[in-house]
Amino acid sequence: MLSTQHATQLAQEAKSELVSLTQELIRTPTSNPPGEEEKAAAILLQKFTSEGIAAELIPEGPGRADLVARLKGAGGPALLFDGHLDTVPPGEEAAWTHPPYSGVLDKGRIYGRGTSDMKGGIAAQVMAAVLAKRTGIELAGDLIVAATCGEEIDNLGAHTLRNAGGLEGVGAIVIAEPSNNEIFIAEKGALWLEVTTSGRTAHGSMPNLGINAIWKMHAFMDKMKDFKPSQDKHPLLGEATFSLNTMDGGFKTNVVPDRCTTTWDGRTIPGKSHSDIVAAVQDQITQLKSTDPDFKGEIKVIKDLPSVDTPPDNPLVKIAQQIGEELWGRQLTPGGVNYYTDAAVLVPGLNIPFIILGPGEPGLAHQPNENVEVEKLVAATAFYLLLAHRWQS
Repeated sequence: MLSTQHATQLAQEAKSELVSLTQELIRTPTSNPPGEEEKAAAILLQKFTSEGIAAELIPEGPGRADLVARLKGAGGPALLFDGHLDTVPPGEEAAWTHPPYSGVLDKGRIYGRGTSDMKGGIAAQVMAAVLAKRTGIELAGDLIVAATCGEEIDNLGAHTLRNAGGLEGVGAIVIAEPSNNEIFIAEKGALWLEVTTSGRTAHGSMPNLGINAIWKMHAFMDKMKDFKPSQDKHPLLGEATFSLNTMDGGFKTNVVPDRCTTTWDGRTIPGKSHSDIVAAVQDQITQLKSTDPDFKGEIKVIKDLPSVDTPPDNPLVKIAQQIGEELWGRQLTPGGVNYYTDAAVLVPGLNIPFIILGPGEPGLAHQPNENVEVEKLVAATAFYLLLAHRWQS
C-alpha cells in the first residue's frame, strides 16, 4: 500500500526531473494555430519508452500528433489522465518578463506559454505514471496517459481518442487543466452561433433603393438583448450566458451593405439541449420575418460542446477529496468552471465520471508571464500517483 508520506517523498525526489520535463515542453512551441504538437508528443514518447511504458504517437496531420501511453493494471476499469499539448499564441513578447518559450526557473516558478495551461499539468501526470512504474505499485486497472492536440480550437485529439475506441474500459478521467490543485467537477458547455442577415446593395446616396443588412441585424440584436439560453441555475455553474462578441458588415462607405454577420458565444449548463437553444434563437428570426417582409436571417452552429458534470457523491470525487485532505490538510470543495475542456468530447453519452485538477493557476492562463509554481507541480504529482494507486483498489 502506497502511503501519503511515501508518495510525497517520491514526488519530492523527482522534483528536478519534473522541472526539466516541464521546461523541455515549454521550450517546444505548440502555439495553435498551427499547433505542431508532434515534437512535444515525441518528448513524452521518449520519456515513456525509456521507462518501459508502452506508448505511441497518433498522427493528426503534418507536424501534429497525440501521445497515448498505457501502464498495465490488474484488469479493472482504467483511469485516464488527460491533457492537451497545444497552447494559445504568446502575444507581444515585449509584455513578457521572460521570453515566452524560455522555460526560465525564477524564484520557484517556471515561466513560459503553457506552463499553467497546461504543460505543467501534463508533466506532473507523466511523472506520476513514471513513478508508478518505477516503484511497482499495484494498479487495479490500466493507467492511461493521453496528451492530445488541438484543444484550444477544435479538441481534435480528444475526438480522435474517442472515435478510435480509446475510452473502451475507462472508468474515470482526470484532466490536468489549471485549477490551483483545487477540484472541479462541472464545466459549462459552449454553443457558438454565427448569425447572418442579408439585404440588397444600393448607392450610398440612395439608401432607399437598398435593404441595409446592418440595420436588419440591429433589429435582431434588439430581440436578443435579454435572451437567456436557460432559465435554470446550476448549483456549481450558475446561469447560462449568451454573449454577442463579433460583428462584421458592409464593404464600402458609399455602398448600402447587403450582408452582416455576428457571432455569439453561449455558455450552457446541464438541463437544456443545444438544439432547443438553437430553436429558440431561430424563433427570434421567425418573429422578425413575420413583421418585416424584407428581413432575411440565417443561423449557423460553429461550435457545439455540451455542458458536463460529475455528481459530488461519485466515488472518484470522494477518493480525490480524501487524498487532498491527506496531502494538504484541507478539504477539497468541488466547484465548477465556465470554460470547456476535453471532457466535453470524452464524457457525453458514456457517463464516465471526471474531475479537473491541475497545478496551474486559472488566472494565469492565456496571460503574459504565464507561470507555474514548482511546489504545486510536485504536489500534483503526488496527488496523481496516489489516485492511480487507490482508484478501484
